[in-house]
Parts: sequence; C-alpha cells; structure tokens
Amino acid sequence: MPDLLPMREARLPLWAGVDLGGTNIKSALVDDDGRMVAFRTEPTNAVAGPEDAAARMGRSVHRLAGDVGVATSDLAGVGLGTPGPQDLVAGTIIRAGNLPGWDDFPIRDRVAAHCGHPVTYANDASAAAYGEFWVGSGREYGSLVLLTLGTGIGAGIIIGELSIDGAHSHGAECGHNIVDPSPDARRCPCGKTGHLEAYTSATSLVARAREALAAGGPAAAGALGHAVAAGEQLTPILIGREMAAGDPLAADLIMETARWLGIGIVTLMHTIDPEAVILGGAMLFGGEAAPVGQAFLERVRAEVRSRTFPLLAERTVIRFASLGGDAGSIGAAGLARQARRPRS
Repeated sequence: MPDLLPMREARLPLWAGVDLGGTNIKSALVDDDGRMVAFRTEPTNAVAGPEDAAARMGRSVHRLAGDVGVATSDLAGVGLGTPGPQDLVAGTIIRAGNLPGWDDFPIRDRVAAHCGHPVTYANDASAAAYGEFWVGSGREYGSLVLLTLGTGIGAGIIIGELSIDGAHSHGAECGHNIVDPSPDARRCPCGKTGHLEAYTSATSLVARAREALAAGGPAAAGALGHAVAAGEQLTPILIGREMAAGDPLAADLIMETARWLGIGIVTLMHTIDPEAVILGGAMLFGGEAAPVGQAFLERVRAEVRSRTFPLLAERTVIRFASLGGDAGSIGAAGLARQARRPRS
C-alpha cells in the first residue's frame, strides 16, 4: 500500500485514475497536486470477461470516493489506462494480447457507465509517462519519453503536458521501433523482426540467456549456468543477481540489453528531442540503489553518448522512474485533470 496523504491536507478537486493490467487493476484517488489520498488494487480476473472488469473498475471509483468521505459526483474527473493496441477516439481495446476475449471491447464507455463519470482514456504506458511527468522523475522537465522495461516494452511521450497519441492511437509504440534491419534480426512477440522489444524486454533477456546457456562453452559453465542447472528459474532477477556476484555471462547479457536500449533511445532523441528519457518498469536491476542498476544505466548513457550529437548527449537527461507501479493510476488521473483544464 503506497503512502497516502490525509484528506485534511489535500488540495481539491480530487481526480480518480484506474490502471488496468493483465494481472491487477490499480485505482487511485489523487488531489490536484497529484498526491494520493486513496488507493485500491484487485486481481484483474481477465477470464471473467471485460464487462465484469468494467463493472469492478466502476465500483472501485465509488469505493475510492467513499474511502475519503466524499460522493462520487464530487470527483472532478476519472481517467483510465489500458494495454494496447487501442482506438482511443472510439474508446476501445482493439487487441488485448494478455486479456483473451477482450478484443474490440468499448472499455472507456463501459467504465464510464459503471462509475457515473465521463472517462478520459489512454494507453497504460502513456498514463504512466504522464504520472512521471506530473509528479515523478520527469516533473522538472517540459518533455519526456518513458520506456517501461518489462515482459514487453511500453512507452509514452509527453510534450508540454500533451500525450503524443498519434492519428491512429499508435503514437508512442516505441518498443516497435526498428533497431536491427538485418535478415536474421530477432523476432518481436508482435511477429515482426528487428524491433527494440525483441532486444531489450525481459522476454528477450531470458531468451538470449537460454540460447547462451544452450550453446555451452566457458561462459555457460559459470554461476548463472549452475544456478539454472540446479533448478532456479531463469529470470531477469536471477541474471541480475549473478551479475552482482561477478558472473561474466550475466554481465554480458545485461550490458548487451543496455547497448540495444541506448541505440533505441538515440533514435527517439533524434526524432523528438525530449528533455528527459525515463526508464521504468520491472526490469531495472535494482535501480539507482543497486550496483547492477547503476551499471546498466551508465551503459545505456555511454551508448547514447557514442551515437548522438554532443549537445544532445550533454543535455538530455536519462534516469530511472520514481513512481514504480503507481505511475499508471496517478497518470490516468492526471490525464483526466489535464483534459478538463481550460485551454488558454
């Protein structure tokens, strides 16, 4: 449970944000400064279907309001972030890969019907990007790109408080930017080859580790190979642990991931020129608090420096995210707030 701000200290109005994931639904109520006053989480239970989940997301908004003693009608707005691909204008999930049976479901309007509020709809990574922009690691900057490193690669682009969603709701699919056009490029889970996700996701890291171990040789005979042979599950956490303990193969795998990530970031810098690139998600190898996380981040920065213009290398900030798993729900609430602010 995240730390919550007492209601007596909150600056009104209040905004609700709902972050739909393949495993959990996270809902937050934040004040006008983005500080969380109430929070709820529950299993997605995707097999029960999208209408069941929409009803529970609507109820979570009512319960958040009840948790702090206000009526749902007193909330200023509600935001929703879901996995893509989506049609943001129509408010539908087009294809929900980790939510079987949810394709072409009008999620925005169904959640709105159940919570009694219009809903501002966003890609989940774009919502997380806005959360980091509003009150997280990007709060000092006027523009940023967030890359979330996990099972796949999510991304969000915020420029001057505007989420770059694109003409077809695919404006921040940066995980599918091409980093390797060669005929034997790695295949992305989307089915195409050479995408950033195919080289930098947790899925890719584990696949490359498995290939290296299967190839044998001195590197495979090290601590990582012994751990897997002893029955430990091959995960980024295990690879990070063995790098910290000095295993060369684990270090090579993680540094290679950082190299490809740096290549992808340079393309984004040359296209968008953001003030900051923020790295979030589950695969941060302990982040700034851990030597492996520090080494990973510095390798990313080094790759960027070697490939971009000196001015961009000097001035573009590359750092870890700070909101963790709360970024999506806070950012969804923030996007609802941004959508309802008067235009100057």
